[in-house]
Amino acid sequence: MLGWDLDGEALIAPAVARNKEAILGVLRRVLPPTGLVLEVASGSGEHAVHVAAACPGLVWQPSDPEPAARRSIAAHARRAGLPNLLPPLALDAAAPHWPVERADAVVAINLVHIAPLAAAAGLMAGAGRLLPAGAPLVLYGPFLEDGVPTAPGNLAFDADLRRRDPAWGLRDVADLAACARTHGLTLAERIAMPANNLTLVFRAAGEGPGPDRGADTP
Repeated sequence: MLGWDLDGEALIAPAVARNKEAILGVLRRVLPPTGLVLEVASGSGEHAVHVAAACPGLVWQPSDPEPAARRSIAAHARRAGLPNLLPPLALDAAAPHWPVERADAVVAINLVHIAPLAAAAGLMAGAGRLLPAGAPLVLYGPFLEDGVPTAPGNLAFDADLRRRDPAWGLRDVADLAACARTHGLTLAERIAMPANNLTLVFRAAGEGPGPDRGADTP
């Protein structure tokens, strides 16, 4: 659950404090050492600040469709004062056109389960348009997998999401991989994360420079 800080500008997501280091550890390995990273649905902006501070070689472009989220991102960014953290963009993942023409990586943290399926499909389409060969699309969150028992907590979370909005819910990894393939992306890694979450790394079609993708993959 999001809450406001004392000055009422920046949103605080308690989950960020719990997962930011685990997510950063994966991003350090799978993202390129330099270039522009587009974060889709940046939410509070706390991950944007954390990763931009830890990876000064990257230019981090946060975005969110919600004005309140963009105000929060801007507030966190002002406090951090990081030269490689850009002002947030208004970007709807489901839209057919994005306000970015190219990126060296795309990241979406806790997006696809709290948005309609059109957002996941739009995310794959947008990444397919923007990314050069070999570049990553990185998704983090809870997912469903064929043949893998779903943790009771994730089942309860899925039921709560669907109660709140029938268009929401945990997405199946195989379905996402099939959608990705239609947009020139291949699922390259499935990385187990704390609290029954996963990081999924898709790569744009073709050969391209990138970090070693063979390690730390269950």
